[in-house]
Amino acid sequence: MSDLTGDAEKSPQNKITLRTYLLTARRSLSAADRAAATTQLQDQTLAWVRRSAARTIAAYVPSASEPGGPDLPDALRSALPEGGRLLLPVLLPDNDLDWAEYTGSLETGRRGLQEPTGPRLGVSALRSADLILVPALAVGRDGLRMGRGGGSYDRALSRLPEPGPVVVALLYDHEALDEVPAEPHDRAVHGVLTPAGGFSPRPSAR
Repeated sequence: MSDLTGDAEKSPQNKITLRTYLLTARRSLSAADRAAATTQLQDQTLAWVRRSAARTIAAYVPSASEPGGPDLPDALRSALPEGGRLLLPVLLPDNDLDWAEYTGSLETGRRGLQEPTGPRLGVSALRSADLILVPALAVGRDGLRMGRGGGSYDRALSRLPEPGPVVVALLYDHEALDEVPAEPHDRAVHGVLTPAGGFSPRPSAR
């Protein structure tokens, strides 16, 4: 899952241009390159998750073109310690995110997104996570994250306490950029995970 474009898209032109370029690059990846990147990134992510010893992880269900692959939730569940929880988002009508524990079952929700079937825990459930894995189209060296323009994750991350959970974006290698266009509402992440580079920390800019 990722931030959504559409009616909510009100970004400056330089952001829209970069977003379009990055989405086109994702769609242009061959099936073989995407599969190889997915395997690499899942291996890197699971190794890092195990080292983190997180007991509650918040993540998402990547679309076919997003880094990590659609089976990422099942892979993450396998890396959790006994009694650990994996929270996945549920898109609300206003593009905010509710959360539910993933127990192995998904259903098709709003805008065709795959969502967990368990009881809804509320928009503040994200605060209970030890580690948060988020989608992104790009992240700059300063940690600023650029999504798809819907603002779902910026709203969700704005509710986190300081200091709060570690927030990490999953990217393809070419999406870790020197700089991304920023707006006041954009939230920073603490690091990125890429297929070739693994985990790379980012200073939290906000």
